[in-house]
Amino acid sequence: MKSLTEKQQKILEYIEIRLAKNEPPSQREIAEHFGLAQNSVHQLISYLRKKGYLDDSSVHRGLKLSKEYLDQAKHAKGLPVVGTVAAGLPILAQENIQEYVDVGEMFGGTNNSFILKVAGDSMIDEGIMDGDFVVVKDNSEISSGKIGVVLINDEATVKKVYIQKSRIALEPANKAAGYKTIYVKKDTDNIHIVGPVTGCFRKL
Repeated sequence: MKSLTEKQQKILEYIEIRLAKNEPPSQREIAEHFGLAQNSVHQLISYLRKKGYLDDSSVHRGLKLSKEYLDQAKHAKGLPVVGTVAAGLPILAQENIQEYVDVGEMFGGTNNSFILKVAGDSMIDEGIMDGDFVVVKDNSEISSGKIGVVLINDEATVKKVYIQKSRIALEPANKAAGYKTIYVKKDTDNIHIVGPVTGCFRKL
């Protein structure tokens, strides 16, 4: 992608911060924030579009980061850390992303991957503790018996996933707590296999 001037970079960063808060700014708000004339902001945004950082949109407050820039930013920043999954939203929706973490080559190839913060102790026998972070491959496929992330009614859970004939079994790993295996019919709309867990780490 084409390089940006210092002023264009500042405008882009401001737009990105506002979009992360789900508060897309108007050109008037950008002008007021930077003390610029609205015509200047209009021109700067035009440059950002021409250089591929923003998508074209005629909608009011319709500023949107381009897929090319988002892909580039993802690799530059590391993997997105997903928090609570909001109902009805894809797991990697901007509203769910809390931060980015660079895991380097720690877990091999990390294309199409994200990080999920674990809540609960249902997988401690597999070394996954409450507050740990797991790296998840986002591909909707998983080998039976592997640890993976599954969405049930839009809530993410980490379990051993067993693919059976007409149902999916989600098995915890905490014998001391006595958690029970969850069984969900395959043909229901409230379950979605996100992908396998490829690694686990915790912040010191």
